[in-house]
Amino acid sequence: MNKKETSLRLYLLQPLQRFLNSELLSSQLLLIATAVALIWANSSYAASYFALWETELSFQIGNFILSDTLGHWINDGLMVIFFFVVGLEIKREFMVGELSSFKKASLPMLAALGGMVVPAIIYTFFNAGTDSMSGWGIPMATDIAFALGVLMLLGNRIPLPLKVFLLALAIVDDLGAILVIALFYTEQINLTSLLIALIILGVSVFLNYIGVRKTFPYALLGIFLWVAFLQSGVHATIAGVLMAFTIPSRAQLGAEEFKEATLNLVERFPEREINIMCTDKEQKETLYELKYIINNINTPLQRLEDALHPIASYFIIPVFALANAGVPFIGNAVINFLNPITLGIILGLVLGKQIGITLFSWLGVKVGIAHLPTGISFKHIYGISCLGGIGFTMSLFITNLAFANPVYIEAAKIGILAASLISAVIGTTFLMLTTDNKKNKTNCSFE
Repeated sequence: MNKKETSLRLYLLQPLQRFLNSELLSSQLLLIATAVALIWANSSYAASYFALWETELSFQIGNFILSDTLGHWINDGLMVIFFFVVGLEIKREFMVGELSSFKKASLPMLAALGGMVVPAIIYTFFNAGTDSMSGWGIPMATDIAFALGVLMLLGNRIPLPLKVFLLALAIVDDLGAILVIALFYTEQINLTSLLIALIILGVSVFLNYIGVRKTFPYALLGIFLWVAFLQSGVHATIAGVLMAFTIPSRAQLGAEEFKEATLNLVERFPEREINIMCTDKEQKETLYELKYIINNINTPLQRLEDALHPIASYFIIPVFALANAGVPFIGNAVINFLNPITLGIILGLVLGKQIGITLFSWLGVKVGIAHLPTGISFKHIYGISCLGGIGFTMSLFITNLAFANPVYIEAAKIGILAASLISAVIGTTFLMLTTDNKKNKTNCSFE
């Protein structure tokens, strides 16, 4: 590979590298928020921790009132933005990413399927016939920020294709969790509100079809869609995902058209000196034309993802963890570890993910419908399957949907925290012992 090809390859990999680096920082903030929540909930100020999230907040416009606790506003409001970003990521991956073709998507899809089915079966084994059976969806989830963050801590020991595999697996896993929430954790349906939501979605699809590229109309429709879903009985966060799927994702200019249009603008840019700021009318008009051209090659999906991903990663997810990870361990931790909910979640996430991801990946390769990326072996897949047991964010979210009983919620949270810690330690240790730091410094190749 010559120098020019190497430079181009590195340039194309920069967006992925920036994303992986952002996930590392996100996981660090998530870890800090979790530690603060646990310390606060087990301190002499524990009462203030739980009272904070029960604070009532109301919003009123005329006779229309939305009122709920701060905790619910975080879980049903802020998390909609997180799910919107997840929806954008899923759509991007299916359009141009690691899920854009059957060859690319088959391995992470099979791995994710196994990583959802086997943990659910293990949880069901421990809780069948009880009223805690509704928590079967909890151990199905993998936390993309935490898992990628832990993987990034190993640095150059981990080949880039393995990081991409975990990213694709986690995105498919998120899609599976979203479907589970929509299909199995939905309250009684209000058909009128659901019909309004479908109309709003139809309007957004129509705007995409006629070529509306401004993000403001979609943002406004998204707010109305969220309110409609909030009233419909379908969980409000699904609104974020569905709205993301309607956002325009295709560039309106090709590379040659963009190059030609921008060169023409640069050549006829008025050669007048700019003092402090651009005030010349012709220069400003040229700049507006350039901005219009850039917006036609940089899609609304890309602009929204670039703008909202830092907000979701660095603010919303840490706040969610702070509000939901506080579990009082003192005095009842042993009892909760023996609870079938806790056991089902721990064994589902720790063993279920290892068995499901590795087994389904092996079967896919064995029958010829999936292929391992270049430089990746099944020992790497097994290491990733261990990290797949870090369920945290999505598992905590599903817990709040699955249970109303605070005793069950507490038992589930202890299981999630314990399983995530165990999975992180096992996965990190295994990958550290089975990968070569020097070997993977420049390994960025795919089949």
